[in-house]
Amino acid sequence: MDWMYTLSGFLVGLIVGITGVGGGSLMTPLLVLVFGVSPATAVGTDLLYASLTKSLGGWVHSRRGSVDWKVVGLLSLGSFPAAVVTIALLKYLALDEKTLRSLVTSVLSVALLATAAALLLKDWIRNIARREDGSVYELHHRHLPAATVVTGIVVGTLVTISSIGAGVLGTVALLFLYPRMPAVRVVGTDIVHAVPLTAIAGMGHLALGTVDLVLLGSLLLGSLPGIYIGSHLSAKVPERVLRPLLATMLLIIGTRMVLY
Repeated sequence: MDWMYTLSGFLVGLIVGITGVGGGSLMTPLLVLVFGVSPATAVGTDLLYASLTKSLGGWVHSRRGSVDWKVVGLLSLGSFPAAVVTIALLKYLALDEKTLRSLVTSVLSVALLATAAALLLKDWIRNIARREDGSVYELHHRHLPAATVVTGIVVGTLVTISSIGAGVLGTVALLFLYPRMPAVRVVGTDIVHAVPLTAIAGMGHLALGTVDLVLLGSLLLGSLPGIYIGSHLSAKVPERVLRPLLATMLLIIGTRMVLY
């Protein structure tokens, strides 16, 4: 079955390379629904997978200067402790396999449906922050740091339990909080924040024993060339076509996970 994992990694990597999103939201359900991997192991393995595959993208964005390091720091103030506390709670509670499966599946389903909605409403969310004269509504500067830290807490918790949230949901949250920030800077900031967050959460799952290293290697073998090829195809495939297709796919998968 290793070559099937590698093929799946390639296909997901291709989609991520073309669209910039879809890693965890596609890989984790694929491992659970198609390959029968336990939800907890799928999440743990996907977290380390995401950390490694996003590292190159984060490095490129940092070299280009398309990262707001202050926002990364504020998000990290919330997300890193949230990831550690969530892992500690999972270890302390020592949930039996059935209960853990139910918890991960429930959070995964909600995260998938929320990601699909965020993809479909991304432009609308950006536009609601704009006034008729073209200016934008913004949180008062006094409240913005706290709101960013709280966003980090939510994303950190969601990512640690489901492996989903650091991509589309994080991006949409930044678009709402920082409507003046250029889109490329939003994406770069979100990716750079996601790399250490998924690494911390993934290492926590490794300590819990919910990471399959052989599976991880098989996925990476396919995903890295997939992302490379996809990134070169991205300019040739219009986003207005891809985004609804990806959102529809996630809605179907999310609904299927609810019934899992």
